[in-house]
Amino acid sequence: MIYKFKSAESGDVIMLGPHGDAMLRLLGREPASKGIVEPRDMAAAIAALRSAIEQAEQRAASPGAAAPGALEGEAEPPVSLRRRLWPMIDMFERAARAQVPVVWGA
Repeated sequence: MIYKFKSAESGDVIMLGPHGDAMLRLLGREPASKGIVEPRDMAAAIAALRSAIEQAEQRAASPGAAAPGALEGEAEPPVSLRRRLWPMIDMFERAARAQVPVVWGA
């Protein structure tokens, strides 16, 4: 499945299924083909995503953690959680300022 997140205040954000599922779980939601994040829930959504990014970066910086970079046989390093979630944080921030929801699905 592919997620297409929409808001009246920003361009669409498209995520592949596994990444969209993981992001929704970070928000405390079960993955679903349709959904909505209301303006009143935006601050909590932004905080949850920022917290997940901080935790991921702390784990990566801890002694004994694998150094960031390409895995053996990979041409490029994996995409960091910060880069993967930044478009959603931006969308939520814009939607919160305009008091409009973020939706996905048909």
